[in-house]
Amino acid sequence: MKVASNLMVKIPVMRYNDHITKARSVLRDDVFRELYVVDEKSRLMGYLDISDVLRVMDTKSNVTIKGFVREAARVSPGTSLTEVTRAIMGAYTNSAAIVDEDNVFQGGVLFSELFPILISRRTISGRVEDVMSREPVTCAPEDPIHKIYSLIIASGFIAFPVVQKDEVVIGIISRRDLLRAGSVRTSVKNQADTTVDRVMTTPVISVAPGDQIATAARLMVDHDISILPVIDENKRIVGVIDRHDVSSCLAP
Repeated sequence: MKVASNLMVKIPVMRYNDHITKARSVLRDDVFRELYVVDEKSRLMGYLDISDVLRVMDTKSNVTIKGFVREAARVSPGTSLTEVTRAIMGAYTNSAAIVDEDNVFQGGVLFSELFPILISRRTISGRVEDVMSREPVTCAPEDPIHKIYSLIIASGFIAFPVVQKDEVVIGIISRRDLLRAGSVRTSVKNQADTTVDRVMTTPVISVAPGDQIATAARLMVDHDISILPVIDENKRIVGVIDRHDVSSCLAP
């Protein structure tokens, strides 16, 4: 039976006195949404979320990460994958830190790597409408980027469907889309006219309310995405479903 150490990956670490701009650079260039914070003896202190990085707009800043550290989901190397899932779900994170008996950081388990194993082992029952979020936070293609920054900070969500006035979804914009767009930070700081449609991802992968949750799970795995808009028969958005929603209904 696989345990946490079997899925362990190396995740960049930060120190309390590291600047937030350093963390932003790492998160922009890597696949990670979270970085771990350790002390001088490599003991785990917590984690830094990509949303928190967006709170500091300056490209050059003396602000350190100390005030942005959150309590991390942590497991031991021998923790079962079921328990790793519970730790991630409990903290509502995208990874869990692996620590030894002295709380020394060893690496991490990414939810994106764990998720395909979980859905292959477990029965997933129910329909998308049973677990989807029914009041999705959306944005419009003409919205300025600085509005999306505010949405991310306020909601903590990973991504937002981009909808036209008739509620038809035309794209998705994520935290990573924002960080990867080279001129976005300047646009946010100056509240310039850079708009969502310049950086959003298309085409959109979606599901219907009556689809099986297992179908949504398979789409997430096949397309390596964490969130799906839920579209009704009129092609209008009625909700969203993400990996955490799917994992909440996995049979033991």
